[in-house]
Amino acid sequence: MQKVGLVLEGGGMRGLYTAGALEFFMEKGIEFGYVIGVSAGACNAASYVSGQKGRNKVVNTAFLKDWRFAGLRSFLIKGSLFGMDFIFDEIPNRLVPFDYETFYKSTVNLKIVATDCHTGRPVYFDKTDFDRRLTVLRASSSLPLVSPMINYRGLSLLDGGIADPVPIHRAVSDGCPLNVIVLTRNSGYKKEPVNFPEKLLYKAKYRQYPQLVGAIMKKHIIYNRAMDYIEALEKKGKAVVIRPTRKLTVGRYEKDVDRLLDLHEQGYEDAAASFKSIQALFGR
Repeated sequence: MQKVGLVLEGGGMRGLYTAGALEFFMEKGIEFGYVIGVSAGACNAASYVSGQKGRNKVVNTAFLKDWRFAGLRSFLIKGSLFGMDFIFDEIPNRLVPFDYETFYKSTVNLKIVATDCHTGRPVYFDKTDFDRRLTVLRASSSLPLVSPMINYRGLSLLDGGIADPVPIHRAVSDGCPLNVIVLTRNSGYKKEPVNFPEKLLYKAKYRQYPQLVGAIMKKHIIYNRAMDYIEALEKKGKAVVIRPTRKLTVGRYEKDVDRLLDLHEQGYEDAAASFKSIQALFGR
């Protein structure tokens, strides 16, 4: 039987959609031997591997009114729009405990994507790279302009969505010819080039990292090519794609709890609608 992988896009708070899809997978006992995620997708993947149903929904909705979670105050005090210490230390180690024991015992081959700021290329981490401060998840989720770089093992890292926003090529090259892909954008979405004001900001802030700037300037090309590849795999019956079937009303920085819960439910429902196709992919 051919190996089936699970590929998870990021998208900030749109990741509640992915959390809903993973909730369905856990309820149905759908187990993937290989999971790769970016940014919010990486965070969702970790709780999937640790087998903690409902955890992703709680983490992303229960603390929205806490300034330490996200917002301007967090940015001014901590230098990051999302409160990295709160999200990746206080929450998993105290408030909503992350099950490290089950996570490390899991046989799932988990890959987390970040971007190397010196080369502009993707870096792929696995479970052996995890620590109790979830540094690789911080790195994968550290958005440019609104988050500081994460220094880890001699690397300066930012959001994995810069260099490899939907890592389907990596999943295939890692031995998964068949994949379930969870996207957080509607069908037909194409990423636009960075606009001129943003270009100026990126070039000013990261003038010492020209390869990073170059990667940011072409990330729309990388993303759109990945979408084309995914579409081709889907047509060949080598991929099941789960994406929002209703028009998205949730943005990357959404703080409306009702909208987020609705998106979570939509992810669950869309995954349920794809259940038979997923079973067929596994050959069940």
